[in-house]
Amino acid sequence: MRDSFTSYIENLQDEICSALEELDSVADFREDKWTRKGGGGGRTRVIEKGDVFEKGGVNISTVHGELPDPIKEHFKVESGWFWAGGISLVIHPKNPMVPTVHANFRYFELYEDEDMDKPVDGWFGGGADLTPYYLFEEDAVHFHSVLKKACDRHGENLYPKFKKQCDEYFYNSHRGEARGIGGLFFDYLREDEKRSLKDWHSFTEEAGSAFLDAYLPILKDRIQEPYNRAQRYWQEIRRGRYVEFNLIHDRGTLFGLKTEGRIESILMSLPPEVRWDYNHSPKPGSKEAELMDVLENPREWV
Repeated sequence: MRDSFTSYIENLQDEICSALEELDSVADFREDKWTRKGGGGGRTRVIEKGDVFEKGGVNISTVHGELPDPIKEHFKVESGWFWAGGISLVIHPKNPMVPTVHANFRYFELYEDEDMDKPVDGWFGGGADLTPYYLFEEDAVHFHSVLKKACDRHGENLYPKFKKQCDEYFYNSHRGEARGIGGLFFDYLREDEKRSLKDWHSFTEEAGSAFLDAYLPILKDRIQEPYNRAQRYWQEIRRGRYVEFNLIHDRGTLFGLKTEGRIESILMSLPPEVRWDYNHSPKPGSKEAELMDVLENPREWV
């Protein structure tokens, strides 16, 4: 299963990068291959200073070895070995009318001995979510509809559950507001009486393959939207909230920092231009205030 998932994330990375490069007439993805001291490595691809994309990254990794001490404590084990593979992406467009998007899909296996040939546990996780700076309701409906369709093929109970988990997870509790308008979030999808690990494997790959269908139409519709300096300023304010979530709450970022992960790949998600103004709030009745109302009161989009 880990070999199959490795092939999947390698192909998905190629597919996503090719599609995004085609839309940007200036910048291409720069590839950076790296190895992990404890075992494994990855392929980081970053695009910067483009015509459409101010900064973005589409990264894959497959790492393995003895469990780091923080993970042993988390799983309450004294020893153990692991394999983890996944794809993670964050795209920050230049135009504030185009939403930032994030997605990741991953697989984790645990073993009792260093031969790592007989997993004692395994699970899938991942999701995708949209962070607009200006609200276009039709974009939110489209994004959620595509993800719901992918979920429904594996059970009509999955989308409502994973949409709710997304709203709960991507939430800046210190601000009392969501990071964006959500999507899907799922974790620890293990074999149970209803679904095998192979079933979850199939579901995770289908959710990942739905990403381009969910995001590209929005991107293509909005990249030519006009904007002014004040709207760009608001984008930078909201990017500050994005940074706050990633550095304060995001489990993946904290996991990487605590386990001596590759810093450049971990912090790839941070936008290049961002601001924090003291006690900033939008004018009542403005488009910016409309967005804030949705972030403070998450909606059902489909």
